Amino acid sequence: MTPRTTRPTEVEPNPGFAALGLDPRLVEALAALGYEEPTPVQREAIPPLLAGHDVLGQAATGTGKTAAFALPLLHRVTPDADARSRTTALILVPTRELAMQVAEAVHKYGKSMGIRALPIYGGAAMEAQLRMLKHGVDVVVATPGRALDHIRRKTLRLDSVRTVVLDEADEMLDMGFAEDLEAILEATPAERQTALFSATLPPRIADIANKHLKDPVRVRIDREVVPAGSAPRVRQVAYIVSRAHKIATLGRVLDVEHPTSAIVFCRTRTEVDELTESLNGRGYRAEALHGGLSQEQRDRVMKRFRANTADLLVATDVAARGLDVQHVSHVVNYDVPSAAEAYVHRIGRTGRAGREGVAITLAEPREHRLLRNIEQQTRQKIEIAAVPTVADLRARRLELTRASLRETILAGDLDHFRVVVDSLAQEFDIMDVAAAAVKQADARDGGEEEEIPSVTVRQERPAPRSGRDRGPAPKGHADRAAGPKRGRREPITPEWNVARIYIGAGRNSKIRPADLVGAIVNEAGIDPRAIGAIQITDRFSLVEVPDEVADEIIGTLRAATIKGRRVPVRRDRELNQGTE
Repeated sequence: MTPRTTRPTEVEPNPGFAALGLDPRLVEALAALGYEEPTPVQREAIPPLLAGHDVLGQAATGTGKTAAFALPLLHRVTPDADARSRTTALILVPTRELAMQVAEAVHKYGKSMGIRALPIYGGAAMEAQLRMLKHGVDVVVATPGRALDHIRRKTLRLDSVRTVVLDEADEMLDMGFAEDLEAILEATPAERQTALFSATLPPRIADIANKHLKDPVRVRIDREVVPAGSAPRVRQVAYIVSRAHKIATLGRVLDVEHPTSAIVFCRTRTEVDELTESLNGRGYRAEALHGGLSQEQRDRVMKRFRANTADLLVATDVAARGLDVQHVSHVVNYDVPSAAEAYVHRIGRTGRAGREGVAITLAEPREHRLLRNIEQQTRQKIEIAAVPTVADLRARRLELTRASLRETILAGDLDHFRVVVDSLAQEFDIMDVAAAAVKQADARDGGEEEEIPSVTVRQERPAPRSGRDRGPAPKGHADRAAGPKRGRREPITPEWNVARIYIGAGRNSKIRPADLVGAIVNEAGIDPRAIGAIQITDRFSLVEVPDEVADEIIGTLRAATIKGRRVPVRRDRELNQGTE
């Protein structure tokens, strides 16, 4: 297969969506939603999709690719088909949050056409999904595992599917969904239209494209287009702090940085909730965003954040995926991401359209090596800075007070207050009067602060020399010794603590690694690269995860379903006993 490459669409300079040949009802819906001009990926992908071609697209989150595949798909949907064979389009996505987001977009675009879209994903009640599918839906947006469950139950009928979209295909493969994708694609009609979108195109994505796409048109959008001379600028800085002082350090850094709008990324839902509560207690207007919120709650949170009535959005990676917010001045990694790709994706939320942005990372001493790995893979320097002192904070507050007073003076309308100044000036020096006013204003900004103790970063061990070394290991995997000593391997203390989780289902329940990875990633918001070894026996499974989030994962999995049923989940006693 040799993908064709699109040529620039020959239209007038600012043609809008109407010139792309979309159904007028879709164009009207886009206008009502405030969409004026198509993005590059939309301009390149929509015409070939409307013409019935398969498309192989390389585009990152935030480029507008959801509309690029959703609009042509809706243009071709016939919503008045028989309910039992009504599903004419299937969109596969890696996570539950993205499934809900894409389904919402499809609903908004196709509302005037009577289009019905349904997100289906693991962890949600199966009964509600079965009821909706029985009534008939036009577009199904699904995670691979749950889609395959419905296909095997014969509750998701694919006979009438005319379009299949694989969104963020590389992410689905990273999460272990390769076998599921193959099974789903094999179950769809051969004469379908297929669109595959991925941020990267490694060999395994090319293999899927070769097998399942027919003479595809290739669309590639390398990066966000910004005016000449205004490339995104992001200052990257990290603070090394102990876990006990992370919340205090975050508050101190935010006080000094004084962001106009910021996203703080956490690993787990529990961490998001606890940090949000703490930040609100410090006087910030913080909102939590994670997979435990209903769609209505998420909508309210994002509405407040976009309207600048919230200063901080505290979120998990999964919940924040695909969010397009233009005004973010700061991104904070409350924990160091275990993969460079996740780090790049997070900090890409700031510094857009030529604006200056700041990416802040709070790293524990044991996470210092992860920072070095990120630097090596991204080829960008992350500045290691000292935590701001109380003196730094006071200087910054005085600077902000000065700026605020200057704005007040320039704004005028001070006559009402001059009588107070005149009265005091007859008794005191005018400079003392002004200094007292500044002191009073500064005192309102905060009380007494304590110094945050500095920490010493321990010496890093040499990188392993094995040819199998493939970058940063998941948490819980210690470096191997460089070589034997007197025929025996020297014991090495692990860099990170590992916990092993017992899950009471195995091969007899048709459990596969992809099922376990998908459940942990989707439900607990854990980066897939942080998951270690997986062992599946006939009756149970063992999964290695970072010890610090093990209890959170256990609690989440106990409340969720794996392969459609709840199973026992706990720490593996053998590993715990062996490490005590």
